[in-house]
Amino acid sequence: MEERLNALKVALDNELREHEFYLNNARRTRNEMGRAMFQQIAGEELEHYERLKQLSQVWEKSGKWPETVPLQVKQTLVRDILKDMVNNAAAAEKSDAGDLEALRTAIDFEAKGATYYANLAAQLTDPREKAFFTMLADIEHEHYASLKETEEYFTNPAGYYQRTERSGLDGA
Repeated sequence: MEERLNALKVALDNELREHEFYLNNARRTRNEMGRAMFQQIAGEELEHYERLKQLSQVWEKSGKWPETVPLQVKQTLVRDILKDMVNNAAAAEKSDAGDLEALRTAIDFEAKGATYYANLAAQLTDPREKAFFTMLADIEHEHYASLKETEEYFTNPAGYYQRTERSGLDGA
C-alpha cells in the first residue's frame, strides 16, 4: 500500500504542477484559441488533482482503496477547442515562439503522465484501482494527441488542413 500511496503523491505533484503550467501559459499567450486550450487543460488537471487528493486522503485514513471516491472525471474537451481553432483560423491571433515552446513542454508532460498512469495501472490487481488509473492514462493520452495536433496546426497549417480535410491535390 505504501508504494501505491507514494505513486499517488507523485501523481498529485504532477497534476498540480501541470495545472499551474497551463494557467500561466493561458495568461501569457495572445492567441485566443491557445488560451482556451490551456485554460481547458488547466481545469481538467485541477479536477484530476482534486480527485487524486480526495482519494489519497481517504485511502491513507482507511488503509484501503476508498469505496466512496467516484472513479469518474469529466472527459476532456480539448479536441472541441482544436476544432474551433481550425474553424476560426482567420480570426485567431498568430501564435508566437513562446506558444510553441509551451505546447512542446505540455506535450512532454502529457506523454509522461499517460505513461506514468498506464504503468501504474498495469501493476495493480484491484479492478477499481486499475480502472481509475487507466482512465487517467487515457485522458492524459487524449491531451497528448490533441496537443500534437495543435503543434502540427501551428507549425504546418496547410499540411494540417490537407490531412484533416482528407483532400488531395486533385480536389478529391
